[in-house]
Amino acid sequence: MLRTLRSYIFWSHERGSMHYDVMVTLILLFIFVTPRFINYHDRPKYQLPSQIMVENDGSGELIYQVRAADVVSSEHGGKDEDVRIRRALRRLIEPIAGDVYIQRYEALTDADGQVSGYRVWARR
Repeated sequence: MLRTLRSYIFWSHERGSMHYDVMVTLILLFIFVTPRFINYHDRPKYQLPSQIMVENDGSGELIYQVRAADVVSSEHGGKDEDVRIRRALRRLIEPIAGDVYIQRYEALTDADGQVSGYRVWARR
């Protein structure tokens, strides 16, 4: 019994033998059955907003377009409006672009004059 257990640990059985098949079956059971009983915390740590458009301006720089609803919902506070918007835009763009610096942004308005989104120029 101890010899069989040792051979399982050191994977010393020939391919196609009964013991080899048992080891492979145990591994597959572990892979497919344990996630039902053990929480491995393998979910992403962030949720991307529903829409971020990325476009190239022709000179190699990328311009990000973010919906205003995503910016408003991502950060609330009584700080200066420009600082608040920059922080919220950076938080939304970083999962896509990595660590970025917001060079500038401009508000996009709809026909009613309401802010519908932001165009963001960011640099790594």
